[in-house]
Amino acid sequence: MADDKILTDIKNAIASNTIVLFAKGTKDEPRCGFSARTIGVFKEIGKPFEVIDVLPDPRIREMLSAYSNWPTIPQVFIKGKFIGGCDIVTEMHQEGELKTLVDQAFKP
Repeated sequence: MADDKILTDIKNAIASNTIVLFAKGTKDEPRCGFSARTIGVFKEIGKPFEVIDVLPDPRIREMLSAYSNWPTIPQVFIKGKFIGGCDIVTEMHQEGELKTLVDQAFKP
């Protein structure tokens, strides 16, 4: 897969999903603790979200990090906006900010 195709796929995933997580592994089988914790937070909130596995092709992670200017995985986007990684999402969830942001994202 060409780099420009990967970048297009990343942009499309962000644009076409209200919430998208780029993670190591899948929604049902996360393959790192940070990804598992982040997925768990969104499962707890209970709104639909997509997970894109970055492990099948290392270029996905490289292109994503270049696009978001964020070096680590997972990466969370809500309504096209980059939110952050595991630590930021966990802190926002503990403070109640994440649920508010998610609820607003699903308002018509």
